[in-house]
Amino acid sequence: MSYGSNLSAGHRRAAYFVDKILKGAKPADLPVEQPTKFELVINLKTAKALGLTIRSRFACAPTRSSSDEAAHIPVRAHAGDLDSAARRRGAASGEASPNRRSLCEHSGCDVASPRWLRQGLREHGYVEGQHIILERRYGQAETERMSDVASELVRLKVDVLVAATDPATAALRQQTQTIPIVMANGTDPVGTGFVASLARPGGNVTGLSALSPELSGKRLGLLREVVPGLSRVAIIWNPDVRGALFDYKETETAARSMRLQLQSVEVSRSEDLDRAFSAVTNQRAQALIVQTPNPVLFANRSQIASFAQRTRRPSMYGQKEFADAGGLITYGPNTADLWRRAATYVDKILKGAKPADLPVEQPTTFELVVNLKTAKALGLTIPQTLLLQADQVIE
Repeated sequence: MSYGSNLSAGHRRAAYFVDKILKGAKPADLPVEQPTKFELVINLKTAKALGLTIRSRFACAPTRSSSDEAAHIPVRAHAGDLDSAARRRGAASGEASPNRRSLCEHSGCDVASPRWLRQGLREHGYVEGQHIILERRYGQAETERMSDVASELVRLKVDVLVAATDPATAALRQQTQTIPIVMANGTDPVGTGFVASLARPGGNVTGLSALSPELSGKRLGLLREVVPGLSRVAIIWNPDVRGALFDYKETETAARSMRLQLQSVEVSRSEDLDRAFSAVTNQRAQALIVQTPNPVLFANRSQIASFAQRTRRPSMYGQKEFADAGGLITYGPNTADLWRRAATYVDKILKGAKPADLPVEQPTTFELVVNLKTAKALGLTIPQTLLLQADQVIE
């Protein structure tokens, strides 16, 4: 008997990395993935020779080898817990089966996000492998890959789908109009057509919108507080993200009131970053604002933070993970709180609530993070008043 990751699936995923690199991606910017498919192989010939009877709970619905000597049971689970896999397939043997829900997220989604979701589920009494099974898939912030992931999850006939980004929500919604979809970090769900209204979604999508355009002026003000004599600021944003225009307009209005020159730099794909960096340099922007949530920019956060440090430009972001990657300051919705609140939606849906009747919620908890290590590298002194306001200081 053997139980482990599916090597064929691993080699197919390796081919995906090769394709990305041949198209110009850098290995340093491609997150390492972990197995998502596992298989249990039982040698019935050996079992017979040993006088053993394999219980039906392990041998349900196997695929047999050509010699009919080994039963292969594919298992889709991120953490290969045999007991969980057996219970999931336990219908044939009369065992109770836990609810299944699926999480679809892009590659830029920090590895901590599933942990925050699990934490939220535990707070509602769900233990992975005992009461619920998580199917994790990563879309790599690529439309084609996201569509494949969505199709695969829908075929699994799960109970709930959780999407980390707007592209993930869109891909899932194209595949199903019936399975409930929970947005963990959406932008403008009404503008994208995901819901009819925030109060009454009216379809199979609900969840959380992280759109907070009112913070745009605050971010610009914080940046001016840190950079004496600031006059020119570049903002990197993605016009393809539905809610991005709201943020950009608010930033533009705030810049005018502060008499700051704002340089618009659009990035829709990872391939646009080099051009964007050149534009920022050529226009001699003194500082940088990176607009979030944005799957493409999030997936390349280390590269962006590195550029800002290398060219000695103070930088401001909307998500804490950018500060963790070396960004100077972040101010925005608390990502961990959003994911824990997404678990509340999952709980309500599993208990019978309909997404159409669950209002979309907006951020209630915000966090200011200052990276003192980056400040020191840039030769900046962070005002004590700002440090006292910070929720976290990275030293």
